[in-house]
Amino acid sequence: MTPSVSIPGPHFVNGESPIAKKPAMSLVEIFNGDVANPCIDRMASKLAAYKNPSLFVTSNHSIHLEETSIPKPRPTEVLIHVRATGICGSDLHLWHRGAIGPLVVNHSHILGHEASGVVLEVGSSVTHLAAGDRVAIEPQVPCQTCFLCTSGKYNLCEKVAFSGVCHGGTIRRFLTHEARYCHILPESMTFAQGALLEPLSVILHAIRQCKGSVGIGQPVLICGAGPIGLIALAAARASGAWPLVITDVEESRLDFARQFVPGCQTYHARISKSPLQASEEIRLLFGCAGGRDVEKGVPDVREYQAPTTVLECTGVESSVVTAAYSCRRAGVIMVVGVGQSVMNNLPFMHLSLAEIQLRFINRYSDTWPAGINALANGQVLNLDALVTHSFPLEEAVEAMKLCADPTKKSIKVQIVDDQEILQ
Repeated sequence: MTPSVSIPGPHFVNGESPIAKKPAMSLVEIFNGDVANPCIDRMASKLAAYKNPSLFVTSNHSIHLEETSIPKPRPTEVLIHVRATGICGSDLHLWHRGAIGPLVVNHSHILGHEASGVVLEVGSSVTHLAAGDRVAIEPQVPCQTCFLCTSGKYNLCEKVAFSGVCHGGTIRRFLTHEARYCHILPESMTFAQGALLEPLSVILHAIRQCKGSVGIGQPVLICGAGPIGLIALAAARASGAWPLVITDVEESRLDFARQFVPGCQTYHARISKSPLQASEEIRLLFGCAGGRDVEKGVPDVREYQAPTTVLECTGVESSVVTAAYSCRRAGVIMVVGVGQSVMNNLPFMHLSLAEIQLRFINRYSDTWPAGINALANGQVLNLDALVTHSFPLEEAVEAMKLCADPTKKSIKVQIVDDQEILQ
C-alpha cells in the first residue's frame, strides 16, 4: 500500500556484462554502478564541486537521495551528465513491491533507466562519441558473447546489466555507460524527447514482433492507457492501423487518449464485467455484429471486423483474458505489460481453436535509431504531451511520490537536471 504523503507542487511542462574485461569490483561498486578510482584526474576534480545526488531504493521499500562518487569511464565507456530521466512503472514496482518477477531488491541501488544527457568525457577506446555530444541512453548492456547476443537477440541476454533494475540506474547527475549503447540525438530533439526513446523502444520492438499484423487499415486494440499504452496507440496510428480502440479503468486516461490520438475510440473497463462480456462490447466498437457463442466455437458473422492485433499493455490477468476474447480468429495478441508470475485463467482452448497467436516481448533490440528518426521532427510521432510533470533532480523523491499517487493523474513524470556543468 502506498503511504499517505504530502506532495509539494510539481513543475508542469507541455510538451556483469561489460564489453571489455573489467577489474574485480566490490559488491557495493557493482550494485551502485560507481567504481572507485584512486586517481582523481582533472575532469573528476572539476566535477567534484557539483556532487552526484542519486536516488536509491532499499530492500525495506524506502527511497532516498544520497551523494555518490563520480565514476571514471573505462576505455569503452563515456561519462554522462544525465539531463532527463523518466519514471517507469517498474521503478514503482521496485519501490513498493521490492521485485519485478524474479528480480528482487535485496540491496540498495539507484533507480532509473529512461534517460538522456550530455557526454562529458570518453574512454580511451571510444571513437564515435566526443565530449559535448547529446545522447540517449539505451539502458541494457549485454555480454556480447552468448548465443542470444550473437544471433541479434541481445535483449534476451541472461548476463545483461540493466540500468536501475538491481543495478546502478540513471536518476543521478553523473554516470558512466558503455559508449556502444549511447545514441547521438539530433539538435532538433530535446532531452525530454530523448528520455522518451526508452518507452517508445518497447513499443517499436512489440510492433516488430507482430510480424506485419499492425499496418495500414488493420484494426488494432490497445489494452491500457498508461504511458506505454498511449505510445502504442500513437505508434499504431502512425503505422496506419485503423480503427483503433484503447481500454482503461480510468476515465481520465481515456479522455487523454481521445485528445492524444483524435478519432480513436475508447472503452471504459469495469470490474463488474467479465472479460468475455467486456470483449463483446469492445468488438462491437470495431463493427462486429455480436451474438457469437464462444463456448460452442461459433464465430461472429462479422468476425473479420474484429481486431487483427491486440497490444496488451497492462499485464493484468483480466485484461489479458479480455484481449484473448477480443482478438480476431487467426489474430495476434502481443503482451507488452508486466504481470504476475503465474496466470491461471487464460482461455486455452479458445486461443487454440481460433489459432490466436499469444506472443510476448522482453525489452527491445536495435530500436533507438528508428525511435530517433520517428521523433526527430515530429512528422511521424509527437509524444511531448505525455510528459505531464517535471521535477528537478533534488526533488526526485517527491517526483516518485506524485507518480505513485493516482489522484494526481500524471501520465509521464520526468526528473530533470539543468545544472550547468562548466568544463
